[in-house]
Amino acid sequence: MILDSFRLDGRVALVTGGTQGLGQSSAIALAEAGADVVILGRSDPNETGNAIAQLGRRWTAINQDLASASVSDLQETVSQVVKDMGRLDILVNNAGIQRRTPAIDFSEADWDEVLQINLKSVFFLAQAAGRVMMQQGGGKIINIASLLSFQGGITIPAYSAAKHGVAGITQSLSNEWAKHHINVNAIAPGYMDTANTTALRNDPVRYQAILDRIPAGHWGKQDDIQGLVVYLASAASDYMHGVTIPLDGGWMGR
Repeated sequence: MILDSFRLDGRVALVTGGTQGLGQSSAIALAEAGADVVILGRSDPNETGNAIAQLGRRWTAINQDLASASVSDLQETVSQVVKDMGRLDILVNNAGIQRRTPAIDFSEADWDEVLQINLKSVFFLAQAAGRVMMQQGGGKIINIASLLSFQGGITIPAYSAAKHGVAGITQSLSNEWAKHHINVNAIAPGYMDTANTTALRNDPVRYQAILDRIPAGHWGKQDDIQGLVVYLASAASDYMHGVTIPLDGGWMGR
């Protein structure tokens, strides 16, 4: 049965930024498909964890601020997941931040923080997870990219640079790791109703201009990511490598 290939029973997933927004929805979706989940974040994980527990799945949390995490910290995080849960089959690199300032005034501090969380931690968590997955015989890495992996945006130069980088390392890692049965792919959400877009949604002019360009006629909801996350985490996507998939209500087609 084709639906059986979407099951994740016996798998363990690590979801960064899993306490809210797209990360929370991703973590719950993976649990619904049968996975046990480790939630990485810097805020209270219990809302997500309780939802996972109600589905009969195991969960644990790692409190970590990716803005200050070193490479060795990230390696230790992956080691802790394996120690606590026995294995690591799925990594969802979801955590990210946004800094909005015109490029002419963009500060070095904001640049460094955005690149640290949105790009550097993505690569080095994938590297640490990849080592485990090679030993296990395979795995799934899902990077959360953005429409800004394809476009420049306005007043978000560091975010755009980071998300272009996410698309690039997704391809680069897949080129090296597909032979190890590790699928590395990315999802590029469009304009979603999450905390990262609060400033845009509170600007009536920008909000309406964006809405007018979305063929679906509405901004995305955080749960819209769930089906694609499960697909990319499951055996159903075993022949998909190195792609960045827009999830945007048709925005990229305009």
